[in-house]
Amino acid sequence: MSSDAQHTGLILLTGTDAPGITQALFATLEPFAITVLDIEQVVISNRLILTVLIGLSPAHSGAIEADLAECASKLDVDIATLFSDSATSSIQAKQGLLHVVALSQKLQPSAIAAIATAITAQGGNIERIFRTASYPVTAVEFQVSAASVDQLRTALALVAREVEIDIAVSPGGLARLAKKLVVMDVDSTLIQQEVIELLAAKVGVEAEVVEITKAAMSGELDFESSLRARVALLAGASEEILDQVRNEIKLTPGARTLVKTLQKLGHEVAVVSGGFTCVIEPLLVELGITNYRANSLEIVGGKITGKVLDPIIDRAAKAQALREFADKFGVTLEQTIAIGDGANDLDMIAAAGLGIAFNAKPAVRAAADSSLTAPYLDSVLYLLGITREDVEAAKI
Repeated sequence: MSSDAQHTGLILLTGTDAPGITQALFATLEPFAITVLDIEQVVISNRLILTVLIGLSPAHSGAIEADLAECASKLDVDIATLFSDSATSSIQAKQGLLHVVALSQKLQPSAIAAIATAITAQGGNIERIFRTASYPVTAVEFQVSAASVDQLRTALALVAREVEIDIAVSPGGLARLAKKLVVMDVDSTLIQQEVIELLAAKVGVEAEVVEITKAAMSGELDFESSLRARVALLAGASEEILDQVRNEIKLTPGARTLVKTLQKLGHEVAVVSGGFTCVIEPLLVELGITNYRANSLEIVGGKITGKVLDPIIDRAAKAQALREFADKFGVTLEQTIAIGDGANDLDMIAAAGLGIAFNAKPAVRAAADSSLTAPYLDSVLYLLGITREDVEAAKI
């Protein structure tokens, strides 16, 4: 467009949605020598909002405006135009965009206001806002320019706590679309219960085990020592209780959707657990998860001896497993996601490109890049830029 490249026209069409509106608008523009620079359309509750940014010759602006007025009358919609000689940048041309995802079961205006305030305070500009999911939570994504990912992540972590919503910040670009490795904890993450507590209930030592578990998950006790102490309380129990517990464990809501969607979209899923292989293996087989690490109970003569076999999958071992799985699948650490709830998940959360605290202890929420408080594990998908429409399509 040479000399006309700086002359732009902004077209805003609003009205009741109906088939043929978009076609009619662009058919009206077709006779003119224009270039489409940017376009976005959204329908909310049967109300259509369509914006188009065009590059044009200044000599054509009057004729375009007149033809658009006639088009609006025929379609029974409103069309507003704004012509300018100043350069207008398109969001597609901007580099270094950040993606801010907010999730809530009941999103309030105050939360949106607080997010916008924090973005502005960090020198960022909101380029685009759109909904990516409405079930089981509302997920809204903000595309932000001119902001630092670390500074914005820190600022929005405060907002998340203040307005009680979940917020994640991630860089844009092709890396966001690349293959990912998602590594999950099991107890109170992939499943709703703590397996050691279910086992303890079968032999009447649940209260003692719960107290040790609480101290371990809050970081007050060394995980290996606490694990050995808890398993010692099971000494002499029949291995039949393992079958009973296998039948009792329940997946966290959304867990199956998370795993199956990631697998369908070509991502890798792995599990690292401080629990026990003999209990969780059937569930992992059902989910198609073939890469996992967990602890092994010693069983002799059909009885649990009260001992755990080496090596122990503790805090350090979980982080090492994440690195080894990433190397196996050729995924950089920046493209790994770690999800957990307890202190023994802290090292893998720190090592991952995105660490997510899922209904976690305060220390874990403070250390993670993002925290999820809604009880739906598939909410993780929205933090990765996967929409509800993508999830439904993956089921086909």
